[in-house]
Amino acid sequence: MDEQGLAQRLQAARRKAGLTQQELCQKANLSYSTLAKIERGAIKSPSIFTIQNIAAAIGVSLDELLGTSAPSAKATSKSGVRFVYFDINGCLVRFFQGAFVQMAADLGVSADVIETAYWHFNDLACRGEIGVEDFNKGLAERIGVESVDWQKYYFNAIKPIDGMSELLEWVAGNYQIGLLSNIMPGFLSKMLIDKIIPSLKYDVIIDSSEVGLIKPDPAIYQLATERSGCEPAEILFVDDSRPNIMAAEKVGWHVLWFDGYDPAQSESRVRAALELSTEV
Repeated sequence: MDEQGLAQRLQAARRKAGLTQQELCQKANLSYSTLAKIERGAIKSPSIFTIQNIAAAIGVSLDELLGTSAPSAKATSKSGVRFVYFDINGCLVRFFQGAFVQMAADLGVSADVIETAYWHFNDLACRGEIGVEDFNKGLAERIGVESVDWQKYYFNAIKPIDGMSELLEWVAGNYQIGLLSNIMPGFLSKMLIDKIIPSLKYDVIIDSSEVGLIKPDPAIYQLATERSGCEPAEILFVDDSRPNIMAAEKVGWHVLWFDGYDPAQSESRVRAALELSTEV
């Protein structure tokens, strides 16, 4: 799905609901200019929460607007898992670190200098405390160049991890499924729109930049538990960061460390951990 596809579906759904743009703006608590731009396809990465609010105001599902679908998932594994959260970077996509190498080549700055500067601002952006524009400004100032465009380098570098699309489709066909990611504003929406990550009917999406929390803060796991509608012991979390999965384990979740160097083995471990109960 591209921006024009979203625009067309939004316009059709709004008109079917008998709403003018002004009426929808009032119901969704949205500015007229933002809605108009989305309907023109002029916003490349509209916030997933903006789209969720629009969908709720119109009375349609999020996946209807995004053009995605998946069967409802209501099964339980033998270990009692009903809901599975996946991290994104390192689990669904890889090689974003290659952006540092390309930036170094383009800007004439050492890759380690760029990466060190990056970590000074990453958490702020992932919490939504600064936008991507301010992130770029801070990064450029710290490495001593006029400007940078991290989003461009990031999306040019990342690649979907082989086999994960099929795994997520299988999980979504049997369980409730969600995304839980430390990610900069607008990145997750763009990944969904561009189908960089699987286009499924995710039951819950926890975008750190939207909720103002990042892993491994215990509060983000508490929020994710509440939004899942499940008990902690009914949730499995798949992440490539040991601090993140240990924090999840402390709140009572099942956890599985994803090895990006051997994704096939990690995929097999996820499937084994989700062996279906015979009482489905």
